[in-house]
Amino acid sequence: MEATVEISMYPLREDYEPAILQFIEVIKRQEQLSVRVNETSTHLFGDFDLIFETLKNGIKTSFEKYGKVVFVMKVLNGNLKA
Repeated sequence: MEATVEISMYPLREDYEPAILQFIEVIKRQEQLSVRVNETSTHLFGDFDLIFETLKNGIKTSFEKYGKVVFVMKVLNGNLKA
């Protein structure tokens, strides 16, 4: 099943930018997903299970490294990029 996920990250710290850039870097390592980054969110397009496995790893890494972080997601059944 294909999916589209829009995700925004809000690190609860003054130096928020390194945390966001590191999260995007982790997500982009998954070459089987299409990733589009803009000013307010990151969009992932591809296989549902692969998207959520990738997000699980990225979110867990962010929590472990940066502490309190808020993630906001929108999930759509279907690949809007395709």
